[in-house]
Amino acid sequence: MTELKRFEEIVERFVELKNTSELMIDLAYSSLMLNSKELAEEVQRLEEYVDQLHTDFELLALTSDFKKEEASGFLGLIRLGVATEKIADAAAEIAEVVLRGIEPHPILKLTIREAEETVTQVCVTEGSPLVNRTLREARVHEETGMWILVIRRGEKSLRPRPDTVIQLGDILLASGYAEGVEDLKKLASPEQVCNLE
Repeated sequence: MTELKRFEEIVERFVELKNTSELMIDLAYSSLMLNSKELAEEVQRLEEYVDQLHTDFELLALTSDFKKEEASGFLGLIRLGVATEKIADAAAEIAEVVLRGIEPHPILKLTIREAEETVTQVCVTEGSPLVNRTLREARVHEETGMWILVIRRGEKSLRPRPDTVIQLGDILLASGYAEGVEDLKKLASPEQVCNLE
């Protein structure tokens, strides 16, 4: 592997580490506010993924053959990686509150009771008009009233962005008003049900 290629791989791993930990914080707070075990379980799943990602990132950085003057910059990057992994751990701790069924604080309880939102997950199957469209083009919120919180694609969980392209087999975790759940299911899986594992 060339030096440039290894450098690009280190950067790519760090960006994925950073993006995933940010996503985990969003999902952890959402799981708490919506009292959603589904979202809390997703945070826990991502925490294991981040642990492995962080280990791979550090090993790659530590086994790289960079010049001495480049090494100090990588030390800073490794420290950022450690901090990012701590953020992921903190998100998992927030989600753990939901998974343990710990009684929420009275203020949080009021918020949960007043919320008319729910969380659901759907799989994008054959025949869905969402396939190969960006989130901007798909207009999921306008069509269903549901907001896409995360796109699970294989082992990866992606933070949705307007230019993210929805693919066949993607699992969409979404929140919104309960009446939008059926509309989202029909949009994502018009002809069949798929495995959400």
